[in-house]
Amino acid sequence: MSDSKTTAPVQAANHGVAWEKAFGYAQAIEVKDTIYVSGQLSHDSVGNLVAPADLDETGKPQSFDNMEAQIRQTYENARILLAQFGASFDDVVEETLYVLDVDAAFSAASKVRKQVYSAEIPQLASNLIGVSRLAFPQQLVEITFRAVVDR
Repeated sequence: MSDSKTTAPVQAANHGVAWEKAFGYAQAIEVKDTIYVSGQLSHDSVGNLVAPADLDETGKPQSFDNMEAQIRQTYENARILLAQFGASFDDVVEETLYVLDVDAAFSAASKVRKQVYSAEIPQLASNLIGVSRLAFPQQLVEITFRAVVDR
């Protein structure tokens, strides 16, 4: 009997932003029929934050008015990654939103999610978790995804 495990091939995808190499991770990986998407945020193709929050003198967001714009761009970044695997939001079975303000996120995300998933009640598990900070001071939201595809 062999002690070695057979490992499934892993396919990875990245956006090509600086922090992928600095932190050392893939934005998404596919193992067997599951795609795991790392925490996405609202950056553009070169890594600049889209709709960054204005900060107060202590370095904290002054308001959460940019929450919806950040959420929209975050979903767009996830869409780009999923497409690299031939997947879409139809394949997403779970998402987790990490946010600085739950009330602002609940309002903004409920609107955006219904559009992204083309459903009044998207058929996926979802978590909305309030956190004290995220990777960048101007960042208001980060979202992870898990998708299952038929191969």
